[in-house]
Amino acid sequence: MSAIRDVFMQGDGILQLTPTWVPRPFNRPGRRLRLHPDDYFAMGMDRGAIVERWFSSITHVETEGAGPYEGMSFVNVDDDPEHAILFKDFIDELGAELIGQELMDAYGTWPMYSKFYDYQKPLFHHIHHAEEACEKVGVLPKHEHYFFPKQYNNHLGDMPVSYFGFDPSVSKEEVIERLKDYTTRDTRITELSRAFRIELDTGWYTPAGVVHAPGSLCTYEPQWNSDVMAIWENVVNGEVFHYDDLSGYLPEEDKNNIEKIFEVADWELNTLPDYRKRFFRRPQKESGDENYQQDWIVYGNDYVGGKELTVNPGKTVTIKDPCAYGALVIQGHGTFGNFVCESPTLIRYGDLTADEFFVSKAKAAAGVKITNTSKYEPLVILKHFGPDGQILKAD
Repeated sequence: MSAIRDVFMQGDGILQLTPTWVPRPFNRPGRRLRLHPDDYFAMGMDRGAIVERWFSSITHVETEGAGPYEGMSFVNVDDDPEHAILFKDFIDELGAELIGQELMDAYGTWPMYSKFYDYQKPLFHHIHHAEEACEKVGVLPKHEHYFFPKQYNNHLGDMPVSYFGFDPSVSKEEVIERLKDYTTRDTRITELSRAFRIELDTGWYTPAGVVHAPGSLCTYEPQWNSDVMAIWENVVNGEVFHYDDLSGYLPEEDKNNIEKIFEVADWELNTLPDYRKRFFRRPQKESGDENYQQDWIVYGNDYVGGKELTVNPGKTVTIKDPCAYGALVIQGHGTFGNFVCESPTLIRYGDLTADEFFVSKAKAAAGVKITNTSKYEPLVILKHFGPDGQILKAD
């Protein structure tokens, strides 16, 4: 029996994952990832601070200087970090046995991941290219969904406000004129946008093709397998971005054509008059009783889904789901299948945790037994999964 199959069988269809940290060379860390204060620059001062943690990921980080497996998850096989095995290797060897035949037939692999995004300041107005633009350069579009858990937001950063698209009164020509000045002046492109104050324990769906500037909360983000991006805002809180940031992921012949850069956006989505009604998401109860409650928190799209499970103190439940999923414990402690689980208080870079898991499709369908061993505190678990999860439709 291979080492991968042996670990899979020992876990009864559940894998325990190790923390995957991601630095970025821009903005400042929000310091809500529960990472040790001394370790935010543990990946090197030249790489920037650690501002993200990725979950259930087979996606490589698309930033300069990233290592060969940066952004990709690893499986804890024997509690020795040096022996961890790449999560993608489990996908490649086990295939449908791990993620289900539907995903294998449609995508040939696990098609999504999730992350914690954790910045002190709001991010630049940027875009993940629409599907047609991605096809031209052979990359995947990045559809993403936000949820703002109270457990990871002891503070709200410098500006808990997100910009989405442009005001419906704005014309294409106005936006193009701002982009033409990208290298000559502060274009203040968010003057043309619209913003919403962020509410804890709510979320937004952001389709590929929508220009957006996320606010300064720690955000749980289930998303499609991609790290494609272009930055449309050239000066953000005094930080200057350059033309290469604007023209990324375009055919070489289009990089100096502002109209072609503009075309990576879906203009109709960017200027919807009812944008909030279409894409704002409050939790929706899925099931529950005196022992637990499970809510939909990521829904209303064709790509990614997510749920929040709360098990009450001292209770044991067996929860069934229709698909393979990643799981993250954000509050409390107990057991998750054969594993001890707990939400960490403080993590040293390179250390293991007992808060992240991946559940195979068969195990999810059979049901995962979960016990909250606390006398007082709820056990709260976030789940993220792909399009085979019977994702709730939006009203």
